[in-house]
Amino acid sequence: MRDPRGWHSRGYLPHIDVDGLTQFVTWRTADSIPQAVLDSWRVELSKAKDDERWRELARRTEHYCDQGHGECPMRDPRAARGLQECLLHDHGTQYELHAWVVMPNHVHVLLCPREGVSLSTIMHRLKTASAHAVNRAVGRKGSLWQIEYFDRYVRSGDHFAGAKRYTEWNPVKAKLCTDPKKYPWSSASPDAQARLEFLMQQREMAIND
Repeated sequence: MRDPRGWHSRGYLPHIDVDGLTQFVTWRTADSIPQAVLDSWRVELSKAKDDERWRELARRTEHYCDQGHGECPMRDPRAARGLQECLLHDHGTQYELHAWVVMPNHVHVLLCPREGVSLSTIMHRLKTASAHAVNRAVGRKGSLWQIEYFDRYVRSGDHFAGAKRYTEWNPVKAKLCTDPKKYPWSSASPDAQARLEFLMQQREMAIND
């Protein structure tokens, strides 16, 4: 079993990586926010305390992404479907997936890593596999994701419920639909949940054969 890394940083954002800790994770496409905008935010927030700075940076990032800037490759249903398949694939082996949404230029997931699996490993697998899936689906080439990701560990039942609601209602907030259940690339969608159940049944059948 690995040793939990606890709080750490690769020079961009702080992360906490501890066994069994439920995480609310967001990552975005590399072109969703211009570098000049990010640089201006960092200057504006340079005097804020660390917790306040990262929280405000996350808030601004999510608001900006919801406006649909950049290429937005997951606006194409083929790309969104391919990315969602990547999320569902490792449920039950690498992590427990509690909620998710695939937006045109970013992704939100609420998950709990399985024992001995680090969040950094999960994110590397997800970003690598999903980049290949999206590029293949729409015939694009090159890098897709911004290097870093935001993660916030879930502190309570209320925090969990709030993160799940935020995730599933993000398409409504971004004016992509009026009912979260009608957005197909989200855990709120009955069809997406049915797909997850089918994949779990297929895995169980393969194990029992």
